[in-house]
Amino acid sequence: MLKLICHCKKVEAEIDASKNLEKVMRCNCSICKRKGAIMSMVENNKFKIVKGKDNLKMYQFHSNTAKHYFCKDCGIYTHHHPRINPSLTAFNVGCIDDIDTFKLDSVKIADGNNHPLDKKN
Repeated sequence: MLKLICHCKKVEAEIDASKNLEKVMRCNCSICKRKGAIMSMVENNKFKIVKGKDNLKMYQFHSNTAKHYFCKDCGIYTHHHPRINPSLTAFNVGCIDDIDTFKLDSVKIADGNNHPLDKKN
């Protein structure tokens, strides 16, 4: 079980996953590029907010399908539900104290600039 904590410690989540995450990634879409987070994903039932749910603020843009959450006090992005598969929760690996994101070997880039759900001319 992993413990996710925002910077001010007002938001906490439990993630049913091991420290050896199967897949870690960055995304180059407009919001992910700006937040710069390294993310991983689990099924929604493996991610549970255990503290500070009322401290989370949701942000949506473009198609208003994905739901991005951040702490309203410290501003840290904690997790989101991606529009490609809302049954998953992507979470900020940097919010897990047991994982040093600077020591991760292979961080893939998800091409959010060319999202399959966007219609390109």
